[in-house]
Amino acid sequence: MTVARVTELSATSDQSFEDAINVGVNRATSTLRNVESAWVKDMNVMIENGHITGYKVNIAVTFVLDEGQAPG
Repeated sequence: MTVARVTELSATSDQSFEDAINVGVNRATSTLRNVESAWVKDMNVMIENGHITGYKVNIAVTFVLDEGQAPG
């Protein structure tokens, strides 16, 4: 039996949504083991003086827990 956990995070980029997603996934996989998927839940742009200054994504990352680890 496999048990997975989902954690949410936000990531930003001044380049694009795709870059923000890559920033978030790269950070998650550098900290979490057994990452199997990420769901982009929300995308927003940051605006200053009428111009887009950044891209923000909220993602839900799913990772499988190691054997013997209890969720919680």
